[in-house]
Amino acid sequence: MAERHHNFLREGVITGFIGATAIAIWFLVVDTIAGRPFYTPIFLGKGVVSVLGKNMMGDTAFIHLLGYTIFHYVAFFVVGIVLTVIVHQAERTPAILAGLLVAFVMMTLGFYMIAAAFAGSALGNLAWPQIFIANLLASGLMLGYLWRKHPKLHRQLKQALEGTDD
Repeated sequence: MAERHHNFLREGVITGFIGATAIAIWFLVVDTIAGRPFYTPIFLGKGVVSVLGKNMMGDTAFIHLLGYTIFHYVAFFVVGIVLTVIVHQAERTPAILAGLLVAFVMMTLGFYMIAAAFAGSALGNLAWPQIFIANLLASGLMLGYLWRKHPKLHRQLKQALEGTDD
């Protein structure tokens, strides 16, 4: 049976959608349990609106929620496409996966730096566990999806980490 060609753009958007939705659902659950549904995306949306300008977008909770949601999904679509391109490139150059691992660690550290900044803000002490768990959920689901779509990925990762050219 011939191997099916993957469309990296479609696959990347799906990958990003999975990650963005995992985080959105996580924040909805946490905020709802705390008695403040949509608090986190509205809070983060205030930052997005302040960058784009309140005069251009308005300054309501709905605009904050909408602005953050659009920014959040677009950012994850970009991340999903980049991850998918890297996975596709790994079919030709397995060593690229070692670079992906380094990039993942750097990105994770970046999320924690953002969490540290929010820890002193209105998000309070919940920022660390919220962002940590959201990051784990999104990363795990996105990588799980790509892992399932690319059965050779396990062997390629092993090659990249061992430095072999099987």
